[in-house]
Amino acid sequence: MKAFTIQKYDKKEVLKLIDLPVPIIKEDEVLVEIHAAGLNLLDAKIKSGEFKLILPYQLPLILGHDVAGVITQVGAKVRQFKIGDEIYSRVADFNIGTFAEYIAIREDDVSLKPNNITMEEAASIPLVALTAWQALVEKANLKEDQKVFIQAGSGGVGTVAIQLAKHLGATVATTASEKSFAMLKALGADVVIDYKKEDFEAILKDYDVVLNSQDTRTLEKSLRILRPGGKAISISGPPTPDFAKAIGAPWFVKMVLSMISYGIRKKAKKINVDYSFLFMRADGKQLREISNLIKQNVIRPVVDKVFSFDQINEALEYVERGRAKGKVVVKIK
Repeated sequence: MKAFTIQKYDKKEVLKLIDLPVPIIKEDEVLVEIHAAGLNLLDAKIKSGEFKLILPYQLPLILGHDVAGVITQVGAKVRQFKIGDEIYSRVADFNIGTFAEYIAIREDDVSLKPNNITMEEAASIPLVALTAWQALVEKANLKEDQKVFIQAGSGGVGTVAIQLAKHLGATVATTASEKSFAMLKALGADVVIDYKKEDFEAILKDYDVVLNSQDTRTLEKSLRILRPGGKAISISGPPTPDFAKAIGAPWFVKMVLSMISYGIRKKAKKINVDYSFLFMRADGKQLREISNLIKQNVIRPVVDKVFSFDQINEALEYVERGRAKGKVVVKIK
């Protein structure tokens, strides 16, 4: 099969197309012929080596976390799926590799693809939708009539998180450039702030939840718009000792994360708000919940651009520029 790999950690590293054997599946896995793969900033960060402390991959490595495709083989212990099923998935850490023609995926990480969306749309969903679900439903326990601030609303996570938060009955505020306002209001945003001209800290007050995806300075400002007891959930760091414990990291990683997150944890505690770091995980059961919302048109995919498989380096460069409205997808079959 054809696959794009990186040979070393380097921000400027170019993915190389190579030939590899089709994966051999385990008893609890399915083999998927990949039709489309979603691209995420996480792929670029892994390529640059930014996450090698908490995700120590062996190189060479096939990148790619999001997939939509067709099952061509099932393991002996697989019960939920059969050959020919159209599926989508955010594959688990240390089993990534969707920038290829085939991939083996654990049954527990897979969901049937909603039949009202295309393969390309399906490939855009898993990582960002699971991030939104785990932040707003699992961590924040977001309730009706609460207020949530979702930064960078026009990004991949933002477009899904706004729709999910609105479905949960929350008042939703977000930031974006003015040209994205109409799209974000259509997705359900109640308050849209032009980050180029306005300071969200001067506008927002007594919010219940913040979903942070920006830098540390923006995170610090976000803490101050929360009510006492409010929750700041960051998907861009800094990671915390609790996160290190949850992933079973070695002691020295816990020490490093404790030091780099000490400042923000201290500031959060001083004003009586909760700070936590979220590094989303694969979860087929949660993805099935999301599928139901897609079938009901509660959540709809937002795809900015679809590239061909041989354009994958251009696609990743486009993602790294941070200007995509929604998700970027590569069509493989």
